[in-house]
Amino acid sequence: MNKNKSSITLSSIFVCAVALSTSFAAASKEYKTILIHGFQPVQLINAAGTDVTADGANYWSSYWDQLADERIDWPSYERIEGKIASDWVWPKLKQFSQSGLCDAGCVFVTHSTGDLVARYIIDNQANWLQNAGLKPLNIVATFDIAGAGGGSELADIAVSALSGAASWNPLVDAALEWWLGNNINEAVGVLHDLKVNNARNLAPMPDSRAPRLRFVADGDDFFGATSLFIRGNDDGVVATHSACGASNVAAYGSCSTDVDTNGRIKTQNNAVSGFMPYHYPMLMSDNYSHNNIREGRHRGEVTVAINRVGIAANTVSFDSYDKTTGAWFWKKEYRLVNQSDELSASELIYNAIP
Repeated sequence: MNKNKSSITLSSIFVCAVALSTSFAAASKEYKTILIHGFQPVQLINAAGTDVTADGANYWSSYWDQLADERIDWPSYERIEGKIASDWVWPKLKQFSQSGLCDAGCVFVTHSTGDLVARYIIDNQANWLQNAGLKPLNIVATFDIAGAGGGSELADIAVSALSGAASWNPLVDAALEWWLGNNINEAVGVLHDLKVNNARNLAPMPDSRAPRLRFVADGDDFFGATSLFIRGNDDGVVATHSACGASNVAAYGSCSTDVDTNGRIKTQNNAVSGFMPYHYPMLMSDNYSHNNIREGRHRGEVTVAINRVGIAANTVSFDSYDKTTGAWFWKKEYRLVNQSDELSASELIYNAIP
């Protein structure tokens, strides 16, 4: 009996300690963190029955939601320049401005299509708020995880197939079922914004100089079914050209000319050669996929593409080390991020926020 009481007490102390350490970590950040989630296909099936706020919370529940200060939730069945901006983004921007949330600086943490939503916000928020007699937000940076700011070729085939503009075949059927599920029969909402050309033409040159830090996955949860339709390397949903923030569309294999996505130090002949303004790919990994890179679970080591990027008065960087495997003809060199053998990609990203 006494032993059980001791166990309960120790367990309670441990839980409290974890909660306190998490709260302290969140409170100790210099900048406020605002989450912007990605495309949620399930919302296209039953728009009327969608609870956008609950879906937004659930989207980040694996790790980020308990650490962030705020979220901007939005429905996937609407368009970014339409009701997403007017009915969901704008009320949040007003709230943040009126409360002074971002006076000392805010960091947007985005996933997937959240990257595109953030770009539209960055391009417009100052004008919107000033026209309403409010103070613009001080957005110091975005941390874009598996960003879809360059669109996804999957959206192109989905819109074509679902609208009847392209012939349906088993390969298309398999790709769309893996990505969207099998209950979507109409191309609506943000699917149109995610088409590659549409995405790249949405607020492509915002005046804001807030750096956009990129975190890139190169794994795949779909057994290659979707990769058949995506140019170059991909994470199962978006191509490297999109996730890295490349200035043009091509079949790229890495964000770095010197390091592969698996960390191997080797000249990359198919690396991204130019980036959109203020886009900086920082971490890459072939151990994470499009969906699981935003979660809290550790899945493997990551490498550095570009390091040491300044945001406001701070610098974001990742400590790394080089290691050699094999010898002679089998000798290979790798560059890996410290602690990525035990911390998840999301933990590494969160720890890097000033």
